[in-house]
Amino acid sequence: MILSAAALNQTPLDWEGNFKRAEKAVKQAIEKKSELLLLPELSISGYGCEDYFLMPWVIEKAKTVLFEKIAPLSNNLMIAIGLPWLHKEKLYNGLALCSEGRILGIYAKQILPKSGVFYEPRWFDAWKGNHCETIEVNGNECFFGDFTLPFKGLTLGFEICEDAWHEDLRPAIFGAAREADLILNASASNFARGKKAERHAIITDLKGKNDAYYLYTNLLGNEAGRLVFDGEIIFGCGGEIGFASRRFLMKDVHLETFEINFENPKFKPVAFEEEDEFEDFTDAISLALLDYLRKSHSKGFALSLSGGADSATCAVMVSEMIKRASRQFSKSELEEKLSIKLSGETVLEWSNQLLFCVYQGTINSGEVTRNAAEAVATELGSRYTSWEIDNLVKNYTEITQKAIGRALDWKTDDLVLQNIQSRTRAPGIWMLANVYNFLLISTSNRSEGDVGYCTMDGDTAGGLAPIAGVSKHFIRQWLIWAKDTLGYKSLQLIIDQSPTAELRPAAANQTDEADLMPYELLEAIEIQMIGNGKSPDETLSILLETRTEKKEFLEVQIQKFTRLWKQSQWKRERLAPSFHLDRFNIDPKSGGRFPILSV
Repeated sequence: MILSAAALNQTPLDWEGNFKRAEKAVKQAIEKKSELLLLPELSISGYGCEDYFLMPWVIEKAKTVLFEKIAPLSNNLMIAIGLPWLHKEKLYNGLALCSEGRILGIYAKQILPKSGVFYEPRWFDAWKGNHCETIEVNGNECFFGDFTLPFKGLTLGFEICEDAWHEDLRPAIFGAAREADLILNASASNFARGKKAERHAIITDLKGKNDAYYLYTNLLGNEAGRLVFDGEIIFGCGGEIGFASRRFLMKDVHLETFEINFENPKFKPVAFEEEDEFEDFTDAISLALLDYLRKSHSKGFALSLSGGADSATCAVMVSEMIKRASRQFSKSELEEKLSIKLSGETVLEWSNQLLFCVYQGTINSGEVTRNAAEAVATELGSRYTSWEIDNLVKNYTEITQKAIGRALDWKTDDLVLQNIQSRTRAPGIWMLANVYNFLLISTSNRSEGDVGYCTMDGDTAGGLAPIAGVSKHFIRQWLIWAKDTLGYKSLQLIIDQSPTAELRPAAANQTDEADLMPYELLEAIEIQMIGNGKSPDETLSILLETRTEKKEFLEVQIQKFTRLWKQSQWKRERLAPSFHLDRFNIDPKSGGRFPILSV
């Protein structure tokens, strides 16, 4: 039998576009003489519809697309495709099985993710395992729930994403799929650093428990703004993986085809390279930026390039987006994808068109960061300029001094005088972004978000925060990798610096880690307290066993982190949308939800 699976880059509520991409996959599968095609979870509506799933018209529209557009494509090909399905006044995350123009069954997801970035129980009900009903669809009877389906002498079983992540409950072990010859898994499994190995375990964990063939496909791209899907397609048998596709492709449809002999199975497991967290991180953000740019109908990116680690990382990521797109598309294909007429023929020329960087100096800015910003922009080929904001800062300061009837000074008004510099930088770069219909990038990282080490409406200004999902410690490590592996030599000027906001006078020798704590320690504390949910006392005990600092020092830093974390939730509520890139994040919309006010 010849089987196909396709990863699709879908968009919530893009009914016509989502169908066209599914149709393209169908045509490619037919060209490969496939007899079965597996498409991802909730492909028809889009996975990230969120509260649109609570609107009846959305559910009806998805059903209409299935009946009128998808099912008619299945005359010579069984199609498995995901959509929301209403049954007995409850909404289920379903996988429809279409063949010969009919709906043969709708498998209903049994295990709904409800932690981290997932809130599926808000919209869907979970189906009970080993329970199947018969329903009428378009005048024909079909299965609904947890079932197996006969197909050309085989027995098909099904799982949807999270179903496969719980060994004690999963359908392939305890549900209907345990009786199958071939199990299909339609997924919307978001990228996170280190997750590839965990995903592969959904097949390897079946070793000795289920000998069936297993076909898996995932969504692809930045579907709805925050989550990034890597589009991985996996094929295995008996708990062994025989194929795993390339991930993070920038095309809208990626199809893989497999020929297998169920009567005389020959299956050779393959060995896989370990994940490269820096390469995956770069791939994920490059793809996410490309999709965000085109789906938001923007024409490029604007960036306040400070000469520091965070803004340099953001700039390089835009450059990598362009480079990786140029390797996958011709100029005309990329123009069509972005709806942008590109000037010139080279990556550097496209960078000049799509990225505008500005260094905004003050009297407290140093030559080191000024030179670093210019060097990075020059190497990337981006458009670059610099301007000074001292007169604007002076005007705001004088207005405020007049209003309060006294002078502001660094001894009594330290934060005030720091913040006004950062806030004064926002209007100019916003204005430039507006002129070109560019997305303004905010350079916040997760460590700053943890402790509120950022100025609201200042350095947090922007419409997108690409690196807000990872720590500053990781960013500093990535910069070294990017210099050595990707060849951005100008990053050495960034690496050689101690991170600094450069908001106090030069004589103060301001550094981020002196203001806060060592970034590597900050990350260790956040992993335990936020990532693992440990109390301050538990965190202290863990760090005393794993680190070399003295107890008194660690106690002070944990107390400081706890205080700043609680004080800063209101800031996190207002940060620009960010990409989910790690096991946990602090974006209240897609990660940790915490009270704004707490003791």
